[in-house]
Amino acid sequence: PKRSKSKVSVQQTIEQKIQNALSPSHLDIINESHMHNVPEGAESHFKVVVVAPVFESLSLVQRHQKINFILAKELNEDIHALSIETHTDQEWKIREGKVLNSPKCRGGSKAET
Repeated sequence: PKRSKSKVSVQQTIEQKIQNALSPSHLDIINESHMHNVPEGAESHFKVVVVAPVFESLSLVQRHQKINFILAKELNEDIHALSIETHTDQEWKIREGKVLNSPKCRGGSKAET
């Protein structure tokens, strides 16, 4: 008999893919969907904060391209909006672990209703 497989959340998939591809020293995956006009429990708006040694030799654009490449399937199928912060270990140390606030939703946030 078939065993039912529990569905892996989009957030878990994002975390696994980034972990496997970059072995980050710090990783935050923040579901920001609740800040937008989407159904309760939605997984459509995310912020990722990735600190990894691989970013040492990459420009900001190259870092974001790397994240976009890793999450290409999810960006195409599941994710409506993705905010990306990428840092080297030294940059993260200088920031003292502070994360930037995401911009306000321009597509009808719950705050506007």
